[in-house]
Amino acid sequence: MGKEQKGGLVLTGATTVAFLLLLTWLYASFLDVNPLESWKDQLSYWRSGGFSSKNGDKGIEEVNVEPLKLLLGRLVRGDDRIQLDTAGFSCQSEVCVASKPVRIDNNALTIYIPSSESQVEREIKPYADYHANSLVSSVRIVAGDHSNNSPACHFTHDIPVVVFSSGGFAGNLFHEMDEIIIPLFITSRHFRSRVKFVITDYKPWWVSKYSRVLNHLSGYEVINPAADGNVHCFPGGVVGLKFHGFLALNSTDIPVGYSMFDFKHFLRESYNLKINNVSEMEREKPRLMLISRQNSRMFLNEDEMVVMMEELGFEVVRPRPNRMSNLDKFAEVVNSCSVMVGAHGAGLTNELFLPAGAVVVQLVPLGLEWASTYYFSVPASEMGVNYLEYKIEPEESSLVETYGREHPIVTDPASMSAKGYYAFRAVYVDGQNLKVNLGRFRETLVQAMELIGQSN
Repeated sequence: MGKEQKGGLVLTGATTVAFLLLLTWLYASFLDVNPLESWKDQLSYWRSGGFSSKNGDKGIEEVNVEPLKLLLGRLVRGDDRIQLDTAGFSCQSEVCVASKPVRIDNNALTIYIPSSESQVEREIKPYADYHANSLVSSVRIVAGDHSNNSPACHFTHDIPVVVFSSGGFAGNLFHEMDEIIIPLFITSRHFRSRVKFVITDYKPWWVSKYSRVLNHLSGYEVINPAADGNVHCFPGGVVGLKFHGFLALNSTDIPVGYSMFDFKHFLRESYNLKINNVSEMEREKPRLMLISRQNSRMFLNEDEMVVMMEELGFEVVRPRPNRMSNLDKFAEVVNSCSVMVGAHGAGLTNELFLPAGAVVVQLVPLGLEWASTYYFSVPASEMGVNYLEYKIEPEESSLVETYGREHPIVTDPASMSAKGYYAFRAVYVDGQNLKVNLGRFRETLVQAMELIGQSN
């Protein structure tokens, strides 16, 4: 009797399991999901207490995770927030946010977003600077009822996605930080690494260069659409990156109110930088980094400048461009310096890695006053570093030798701007070198020495 009852129980249990499996596969067929992947996702989700991905994590931050809709909603305000709440989808200029499930067809670089409204198609360039549009691939967004023509999911994730381009002006440190890394921090940091990146215009060298940053912002492997070719499905996501200005973070318009202080702290963690403030340095001589250029805006008397700096009591570090490209190691070198000196150019972007209380000295070539102010002077104060400026006189510029002291190019640079950006750039950005007046520049370096003395 007992055996019959046991056998009946076994038979009933087996029947129940078979029935549940049948329901699961019917559910999978209807919704185009892989049930095994879905189960793995849910198991990972239960273990971690929040969003997860089938690809596994690389160091998810252990925090209380807010609902995804709330996290995505923090990226939009005003009418855009109302639209996101009501329609589940909002596009503002070059940034689109969806709190509804999205399907990304990597082959076609097309993103499908369900909506009860009539179908709307849009193409955006997921890069922060529209001047680089010709260098950025378009992403097509299809929002509406497309249940009959959207592709089936090959992989289903239960974390949100952020889609952005590593194209544009990548290859120039200033543009990489200004238009990709800082906007990526603004857009994704509040997800606490529970987010997956899809990188269009994928450049292996760029992903390798910024691997520490990417790994700190996301606990998951990035997707290269050109190599993947699958359809990935997410519960929501962002296409494009929020941009606040040159090397800028507007804390009043950022989820959780992150500031430049927080971004610099994030960089210190990412690159394991030891020195937070120049007062922590124990060097016998303050270390000065001279950014050496080789193509334009070169210092024609650089060796003499180094001699003068050493006479003033500085230990001078003069890195070459090939060394600066290895950001993992170079960030450490910058962090060990009290002073950074350089002509206006991308190399000064390394001020992001300087400790608080350090000094940045920018030499401003003829015609580049506006760019010098807004690219490096204004951001410096938010970074907690002191900023000094040395304006090149006409006699210190090679343009005098090329065109003559009374030529409008020398006496009236503004007149050249009327001829267009490329004509202006050819002269003042690409066609100018500097021979610094050592006596006059010495006064600026003495001031720098005094400032770091006050920080100790």
